[in-house]
Amino acid sequence: MRKLAIALPIVFALHVIEEAPGFVDWFNALVTPPITQQAFNSVNAAGFAITLIVSVVLAASRDPAAALVGVAWVGFLMLANGLFHVVATVARGHYCPGVVTGVLLYLPLSVLFVRMAIKERGVAPLTAAVVALAGGIPMYVHGYLIVFRGSRLF
Repeated sequence: MRKLAIALPIVFALHVIEEAPGFVDWFNALVTPPITQQAFNSVNAAGFAITLIVSVVLAASRDPAAALVGVAWVGFLMLANGLFHVVATVARGHYCPGVVTGVLLYLPLSVLFVRMAIKERGVAPLTAAVVALAGGIPMYVHGYLIVFRGSRLF
């Protein structure tokens, strides 16, 4: 899990690199009110900062509670976001910026991370699954609003 924790900010950065050139335009073609590139950058800077903090805590602690915080964050940031990009690409019928890293990095890392929380930190499997899925609820709702309603949470 320590290696996965260290990988989290790197994987996040790779995802933002894929998204950055086209996500704002893609988003604004669907959603009213639109977002600015500055808003996109601010949201991702905050997400990166939280990811760094979670990563450091996970790398330094073997506490199952810390692992659950990591599972919730990965459930939100990577699992739900990866699924969002897949659903958006399929539902809209064209590339949603972020789908490649969502599929190749976010989804596999999410599953592996939950497995490591169970195996290495002693988190109960059902608890890990529930926390990962519950952590993603804001992203599931936000993604639904974007793709199917043309609106957003914030």
